[in-house]
Amino acid sequence: MSTQYKRGDHDTRPWGTWEVLDSSENFCVKRIAVVPGGKLSLQLHHHRAEHWIIVKGLAKITLGEQIFEKQANEAVYIPAETKHRIENATSSQVEFIEVQTGENLDENDIVRFEDIYGRI
Repeated sequence: MSTQYKRGDHDTRPWGTWEVLDSSENFCVKRIAVVPGGKLSLQLHHHRAEHWIIVKGLAKITLGEQIFEKQANEAVYIPAETKHRIENATSSQVEFIEVQTGENLDENDIVRFEDIYGRI
């Protein structure tokens, strides 16, 4: 297993920001903030699963064919090869902790299906 993420890596995206809190051979932990009205692309990953723990706000989640909401102290598991998205439809920032596990943990393992920011 390998990872291209390193502690302290971060990026600003049209929907908000992410920062790597920790990483190792088989996991990566990120803090992700989604601005009001922000919406990540509908995507899947071939080589990793993700665990999301909402820590602030109310998130609208797409997981496969399901759409539901999660709030602070609630979690979601996203298996590899499963379409998913998180959206902030509120007027306050949404924050969550993402724990990635798998064989190949890097930003290139993203297959986008829909994106309001034109990144397909």
